[in-house]
Amino acid sequence: MTTSLHSQSSTRWLWITAIWSAVGLCDASQTVLFMHALDAHLSRPTMFVCELVSWLPWALATPFIIRVARRHPLSRDTFLWTFGVHLATFVAVSLAAETWFATLQMLYNPWNYAQPPTFGGALRTSFPYQMPFFLFVYSLMLVVIYVLDSRDRMARQMAETARLKQELSGAQLAALRRQMEPHFIYNTLNSIAGLVRDRSNDAAVNMLVGLSEFMRRATEDSHRAEVNLAEEVEYLQRYLDIQKMRFGDRLHASVDIPAGLMGAQVPNLLLQPLVENAIKHGIAKRVAGGVVRISGASEGGKLCLRVYNDGPSVPIDLQATRTGVGIGNLRTRLQILHGSESDLQLMRTDTGGVEVVVILPLRVV
Repeated sequence: MTTSLHSQSSTRWLWITAIWSAVGLCDASQTVLFMHALDAHLSRPTMFVCELVSWLPWALATPFIIRVARRHPLSRDTFLWTFGVHLATFVAVSLAAETWFATLQMLYNPWNYAQPPTFGGALRTSFPYQMPFFLFVYSLMLVVIYVLDSRDRMARQMAETARLKQELSGAQLAALRRQMEPHFIYNTLNSIAGLVRDRSNDAAVNMLVGLSEFMRRATEDSHRAEVNLAEEVEYLQRYLDIQKMRFGDRLHASVDIPAGLMGAQVPNLLLQPLVENAIKHGIAKRVAGGVVRISGASEGGKLCLRVYNDGPSVPIDLQATRTGVGIGNLRTRLQILHGSESDLQLMRTDTGGVEVVVILPLRVV
């Protein structure tokens, strides 16, 4: 912390030195060139140096002016008080600067007067002449300070807003993820209970082992809002293994996703609820079972994932607008993560089945 403050102070003084050196050089050069144009026989080096260093009090007073400006910002409620404070500061710094310049004139007589000016004489001559220019300089400093501070405040507010938004999004995603996990567990436990009732004890044990392994892997990645597609497919395959124990030959599932897309980033637990929805509405209600196909492709710079089942049609409008777990949960997560760049469509196919299409930005890592 101390090192950081020292670095900031050093940087500030470098800027102050650079700015006031530039102001002094411009003023001194202008004065010397003007006197040269008048063909005045003066000691130009002495004049140049005196004019240059005459701005030293303003440079030294800059940190003080910055503190005054920040402690007393212009506002309607305290305008008179603030105006008085800045007027007093302006007069004090101007007097200090003119006192310094009068001392330089008295000591070095840069204007080459026949009789070197006295301190009082130099002060009375120079002070009224310099006051309007000093007022412009002080006002310009206030404008620059307030503009820079306003910009910094806006940048901090934007950064804080972005941070809070990110934290809120993370909290929402975590809540949705916690909603999905019990939903999946309850459904799987119901399946296990069904196997036990059917006295399929070996299948029930295998399903419990599969559930345990699935939840272990899911818990390890519970803090991640997104995973790569390869991990998501692995989670899905474990889920399918569990469901195949339940449905046996009634469930025919296939996954067809190109290897080049396996590094794409997708929401955590994206495919499993879609496949669960397909099994629930397309397979479980049919004695003969059915087919679930999961496919992926790159289309127009987007990642397009499809989950198809050949089961009976479902009420599309009802499924598209539901706000519970499953598709409603996934819609919300997609909106949080990608906004308008993502889409989820539930549609009937020409062959009579149902297909869910998820469109995401294609980001391969």
